[in-house]
Amino acid sequence: MALSRLEQLYRAVVLDHSSHPHHKGQLDHPTHTMELLNPSCGDMIQVQAKVVEGIIQDLAFEGYGCSISIASASMMCDLLIGKSIQDAISLVHDFNQLVGGQVEPDEAIKDNETLNHNLQEASFLSGVKQFPARYKCAILSWRALEYGLKDNLDQEKLSRDGIVRKED
Repeated sequence: MALSRLEQLYRAVVLDHSSHPHHKGQLDHPTHTMELLNPSCGDMIQVQAKVVEGIIQDLAFEGYGCSISIASASMMCDLLIGKSIQDAISLVHDFNQLVGGQVEPDEAIKDNETLNHNLQEASFLSGVKQFPARYKCAILSWRALEYGLKDNLDQEKLSRDGIVRKED
């Protein structure tokens, strides 16, 4: 089956983010940190954020995983730097919906055009929805940021997502 030009572009962008991830490393003085693990495949991502007056000034991530996991973390950092905590959490929920996660009862279901607009380049990972086993790979860094910013874990949501907090 031949890939369309658009699918080829999406694949190239995802592979570029995976091979040359943006914001990989550590921040000097993060204000928020969370490390999560996908036990089914071994992906592990730690996300660090520097938040000043409710705005994400900088993001970085470290860890290891498949190309989807690394590309997703890279795209997330690109998208969310400069956003308010509230806007970032909203975009985490949009991404969750885009890649096939369960929508919370209090969340509005958004159409694909709105999700693609809101998520910009991260919307290139929408194909993950066709492969439910890869959902965990895509959502891992986004959940790490969400829970790091909230300073609390929703164990039910983590369990539903199939990811866990990495213990030292």
